[in-house]
Parts: sequence; C-alpha cells; structure tokens
Amino acid sequence: MPARVPMIEAYNNLLKLESFISATQQFEALVVYLASQGACLEQHGNIEQYLQTAGNELLRRLLQGHLDHRATHERPRQSVTGADGIRRTYCRQSVPRRLATVFGEVTVTRHAYQKRGHHSLYPMDQELNLSADKYSDGLRQRVAIESSKSSFDETVRSIAFNTGGAVPKRQSMQLVTKAAIDFEAFYQTRADQKESTSNLLVITTDAKGIVMHKEDLRETTKQAAAKQQHKPMYRTKN
Repeated sequence: MPARVPMIEAYNNLLKLESFISATQQFEALVVYLASQGACLEQHGNIEQYLQTAGNELLRRLLQGHLDHRATHERPRQSVTGADGIRRTYCRQSVPRRLATVFGEVTVTRHAYQKRGHHSLYPMDQELNLSADKYSDGLRQRVAIESSKSSFDETVRSIAFNTGGAVPKRQSMQLVTKAAIDFEAFYQTRADQKESTSNLLVITTDAKGIVMHKEDLRETTKQAAAKQQHKPMYRTKN
C-alpha cells in the first residue's frame, strides 16, 4: 500500500509534474462544474451520470500522466539481451503503443532495443506487464467475467456501458480464449499426490435414516410415528 501524503503537499507536488497537467485541468473542471449554479439545479441522477463520464476521463488522464511520467524517467541502456541470447545494442527512443483500459485508451511511450534481423525488445513493456495485444488486464478481467454470465453481444454492450473502454465482439472472444488457455495446466499442477501418512480416517453409516422429534414430522409421517408410542423420537427412512 503506497504511503499517504498530506493532501496539500500532494497537490502542490502535482502542479510541478508536467505529465499530470491535463489530469489537474480535468479535476479542476469537475470541481468548477459541481460548484456551479447550473449543477445545483440538476437532479442527483444527472450529476451521477456526468461524474461517471467525466470521472472516467479524469482517471484516464491520471493513468496517461503516470505512463508519461515513467516514460520521462526511462534511461537508455547500452544493450538489452533477449531470451534468444541476442544483444540489441541500438536504442530507439519514444516508441508509442496504444493501451485500451477500463478508463479509455492511453498511449505508452517507451524505448525499443533493436538489432537487424531480430524482433525489437521493450523493457518498459515487461515492467508494466503488458500483453502483446492492446487490452489491459482490467479490460480482460471485465470481458472474462461478463462473458461467463451472458452472450458476447451482451458482453460488448456491458463493457461499453459500464466502463470507459470498448472491446469488439471478435476481440472479446479472443480474450476469453486466452484467459482459459491455462486451465488444463492449472489442474495438472493440482493433481492428487500420494498421501505420505499411514493413519486412516474412517466414517461408517447405518443408513437407517434421520432421527426427528415427532412434532417436526409431516402429517402422514406423524401417523406412522403414533403407532410407535414406546419411542420418543421417530427415525425417517432414506
């Protein structure tokens, strides 16, 4: 959990961070509107709807500001070696890629390390744990959850209505397929192992039924129980 910073100090520091100027402007615009005379005449539902849309945009700008801030602090490296053992020594700076999130689309700017004849490597992508496609973990999770409850058409509508993002039907189907790809491997890792202990826990049952108080029996069962006056309780049959 990040350490808390006093609100005034955090706001003053925010003004010094160029990457967050757009988010600050959006937040101030929200406050100005909410304090306006026009907003005070609106019903709460209209204010709620406004905040959902404008609030998503504020969160999108905050995320964009964070990504831009990280981009300005990414330092070039002499080389980057991939899993193929090939060293990429040429650094191409400020290479953008799109990222679709639950708040809307943002741009990730990072360095690319290249070598002729080999694919480029992006250390920032690894630090952010980005997927090969453009969809964020948040959107992938929403798609997986919604598609488990309804059709893909309804999933597309739900994502568009409840978030600032959008995932077409075809891409939704692809994301769900990718989400399920580890199921078999997961259950293989949970395969039963031989028990090392030698003691056994044994449970026996006589299958006679359940002992019940006569006042809790159904009417027809009470009649059968009445014939057994010598027993305070009656055992139902399985």
